[in-house]
Amino acid sequence: MKKWFTRSALAAACLAALCGCQTTTMGGATGSDRSQLMIVSAEEMNQQSAQAYRSLLAKAKQANALNTNRSYTNRVVSISKRLINQVGVFRKDALRWKWEVNVLSSKTVNAFCMPGGKIAVYTGLIDSLKLTDGELAAVIGHEICHALREHSREQASQQAATSIPTAILGSFIGSSELASGMNKVLFSLPFSRSMETEADTMGMELMARAGYNPEEAVNVWRKMAALNGGGNSVAILSTHPSDNSRIENLQSHLPEVMPLYEATLSKKPTGTTRTKSRHR
Repeated sequence: MKKWFTRSALAAACLAALCGCQTTTMGGATGSDRSQLMIVSAEEMNQQSAQAYRSLLAKAKQANALNTNRSYTNRVVSISKRLINQVGVFRKDALRWKWEVNVLSSKTVNAFCMPGGKIAVYTGLIDSLKLTDGELAAVIGHEICHALREHSREQASQQAATSIPTAILGSFIGSSELASGMNKVLFSLPFSRSMETEADTMGMELMARAGYNPEEAVNVWRKMAALNGGGNSVAILSTHPSDNSRIENLQSHLPEVMPLYEATLSKKPTGTTRTKSRHR
């Protein structure tokens, strides 16, 4: 019985892997459409993300740390809206996501966008790096592109594929272990270098289309590296390695994205995408 289950599990996992290969985005100007392993459903991932985000906001509100600085909140929401209005170039369905944008008062130098469009920016990121609007757009655009490419779902799928019995049982009986694995992906598992490179490249295209100078994407990662080099604790760098190859990658894509930026200089960003933020 045990041998039969093992062989069946392996066969099922292999079949799932073969059937689960897809790309979550159109390529845009930078060709960001790598094939991905997706055996965890988007619905499961988005539900888990929404629950985690609500819990985070509730704790921040209880600590009087949710959107307490109106000028910061308005700035982050405004920049995010301009970026979100451009996500259709990578995936049309993302224009209909239930986007949320919030600012958390904390010295933590970090920002993220959970699956399904749940954005949070920490005030420490803005204060410590003295970010311009363009540099802040580079960071938020980078995080948005993690969500567009569904990197968390891809990682959860990779985790499931390497835990074959759990993955199979979870698909049949809704295993809490599988849910726990998704939580781990959302909060503690760093993205791979290839995922970070994708988010960098796509984020730079997104900001260019939104009317922000893509050259500022290079500036912000230099600032982060300098801050980290000074002995400061930079949470965003714990999963976002900043090195010469990263900056070189951004610079190599400037010829592709600068024309997009230049084309927006005489135009106002348009769109009707709705975002939700919580103001005090």
